[in-house]
Amino acid sequence: MGFLQLLVVAVLASEHRVAGAAEVFGNSSEGLIEFSVGKFRYFELNRPFPEEAILHDISSNVTFLIFQIHSQYQNTTVSFSPTLLSNSSETGTASGLVFILRPEQSTCTWYLGTSGIQPVQNMAILLSYSERDPVPGGCNLEFDLDIDPNIYLEYNFFETTIKFAPANLGYARGVDPPPCDAGTDQDSRWRLQYDVYQYFLPENDLTEEMLLKHLQRMVSVPQVKANALKVVTLTANDKTSVSFSSLPGQGIIYNVIVWDPFLNTSAAYVPAHTYACSFEAGEGSCASLGRVSSKVFFTLFALLGFFICFFGHRFWKTELFFIGFIIMGFFFYILITRLTPIKYDVNLILTAVAGSVGGMFLVAVWWRFGILSICMLCVGLVLGFLISSVTFFTPLGNLKIFHDDGVFWVTFSCIAILIPVVFMGCLRILNILTCGVIGSYSVVLAIDSYWSTSLSYITLNVLKRALNKDFHRAFTNVPFQTNDFIILAVWGMLAVSGITLQIRRERGRPFFPPHPYKLWKQERERRVTNILDPSYHIPPLRERLYGRLTQIKGLFQKEQPAGERTPLLL
Repeated sequence: MGFLQLLVVAVLASEHRVAGAAEVFGNSSEGLIEFSVGKFRYFELNRPFPEEAILHDISSNVTFLIFQIHSQYQNTTVSFSPTLLSNSSETGTASGLVFILRPEQSTCTWYLGTSGIQPVQNMAILLSYSERDPVPGGCNLEFDLDIDPNIYLEYNFFETTIKFAPANLGYARGVDPPPCDAGTDQDSRWRLQYDVYQYFLPENDLTEEMLLKHLQRMVSVPQVKANALKVVTLTANDKTSVSFSSLPGQGIIYNVIVWDPFLNTSAAYVPAHTYACSFEAGEGSCASLGRVSSKVFFTLFALLGFFICFFGHRFWKTELFFIGFIIMGFFFYILITRLTPIKYDVNLILTAVAGSVGGMFLVAVWWRFGILSICMLCVGLVLGFLISSVTFFTPLGNLKIFHDDGVFWVTFSCIAILIPVVFMGCLRILNILTCGVIGSYSVVLAIDSYWSTSLSYITLNVLKRALNKDFHRAFTNVPFQTNDFIILAVWGMLAVSGITLQIRRERGRPFFPPHPYKLWKQERERRVTNILDPSYHIPPLRERLYGRLTQIKGLFQKEQPAGERTPLLL
């Protein structure tokens, strides 16, 4: 009988170990939430605060624990005690606490809750570390918690900034922590290094399930290294703050791994996530990122660009209007945005008006003076601008040397100017290339206003840098996923098709049309001297306009009645 009891106990224990390896789903309504080290737990929190959480059977070789809880956009609170204190609790969408264990301690309790009205779906996990592992946030002097493993995130339209507290060296249970600022030698926390990682969620997916699923890949050190992109490595002498380009509507998870090179041990902070937009209803929310004004503007711009892509060289004046519109509109948008606080929709309308004026001005310059070199310089600079933007869109743009504004703008300008210089001897090829590449890229911008794509940030990053003085410090990584490859293929197909068609059609034709003003002047002189020309007998423009106005005026006059109107003379 005793043998059967032992067998039953062994089977139950094995079943418990197998179940512990899977994700655990539950509800906090029972009043007590039990956790296991390294196991993800899904549960729902409801008001009022708090719900008690507990961990049993902590191993003796564990020195400290990091608990973290995540939700999509509703705040949750984790606290050491039922009473909320600023130095013993943390509130946010990604909150964590460090539990420094006492000697012989094998049980740990804490409290969870939410202040929101709606129930909050959460995912939480406990991670254990030994005395050799560095303690994330162990030398915190900036935030409220004594030991703060959290990553604090702020964002605006231009950049997203993460901040975290410096770590400390690991230490055994019951031992005082090493001093944070006692020295800067290799026996202090100044030997620690911080690797900052970035992870992109699938594009155009704002669901809660997708976020919580991918957060599981960003909590522990091996998972972060295997799945995320390492952006930068900071030393203890660097400021614990890193900026990134904001990508509204794109889910991004950030995490920091602190590494002790002397012991070759690591620990992960609590990951933070953002969509660079608000899930609350209102202007600028994640559900309404595409403005109607942007869709109208870029759709009309793309229609003109599509025409230029295939017929720009043939319709030379239309292409000049397109190029002038881009140049004038770009600089006017920067000027009016930096100098005035007007709303985006009004700014876009004024930019369209200014761009139209710039386009007509460039056409007028060509019509009156016919200086081909000036027009082709504008055409070449627009193509050079896009090529330079593509160059800095690559990982080359994240090099530390280009975080200096002076170096960036000088290099950017040199690449842009180099393009018209290189093609100075073959202006027609330069013009056709510009038509194909720039015209097709306008279609990409129109697609972005309906369906988000990373390719729009080729030029948007340059615009952000021109508008914001702090954008130079931001890393400009973007996701490149399936829809981006599709749109890149569409862009390439349109560009190659437009360039090929125009080169074949223009073969054997004059490189550029003649000077319009000279043609008009010659034609006018010919009409004056040739009386047999039917146009010779056409009245001057002033008389024709006066006659037309007279006809229009007659339409609004009352018809005179028939018969005698004057009195009879006796």
